[in-house]
Amino acid sequence: MSGPERITLAMTGASGAQYGLRLLDCLVQEEREVHFLISKAAQLVMATETDVALPAKPQAMQAFLTEYTGAAPGQIRVFGQSDWMAPPASGSSAPAAMVVCPCSTGTLSAIATGACNNLIERAADVAIKERRTLVLVPRESPFSSIHLENMLKLSNLGATILPAAPGFYHQPQTVDDLIDFVVARILNTLSIPQDMLPRWGEHHLVSDE
Repeated sequence: MSGPERITLAMTGASGAQYGLRLLDCLVQEEREVHFLISKAAQLVMATETDVALPAKPQAMQAFLTEYTGAAPGQIRVFGQSDWMAPPASGSSAPAAMVVCPCSTGTLSAIATGACNNLIERAADVAIKERRTLVLVPRESPFSSIHLENMLKLSNLGATILPAAPGFYHQPQTVDDLIDFVVARILNTLSIPQDMLPRWGEHHLVSDE
């Protein structure tokens, strides 16, 4: 199996809940164990942007997402924002990689300054201090100088800044195609196999020129 076997997936209050849900589905399909964290703001955004209404309690949410994605029992583990005993809160047991998708600029700022006011922020702090893979997927427009400075700081600390900015060279036909473009780039960054998006040049036709 290439790529990490256990991954922390956090969703925060930026627009783009579809990206996080699609990524969760892909991670389940690739038989990864997912530690799922979500902020209250992200739950509100998800209810606004999709027809998915997550239960409030972690245990009920875990059962819902397991059925929603077709995951195996225990493959998705949901932890509340105040669960400081959860594996992502400690370098000794946190997964090898973490993705924040979508990542609000508020969460971006908190991670950049080392704030640990909730489990999402603490998990990201652990990923940075342990030199583990951390992928942040901001979805904001336009970016302010503060946002850009925070991204630069986090990039210098080893995080990957992967904006939710789909490309068009694959000639997308649907919104799902645009979502898959971003999710495929995340999976590529994690070294997890994906067949949603061909790599550049895979279908290149040799020119006579």
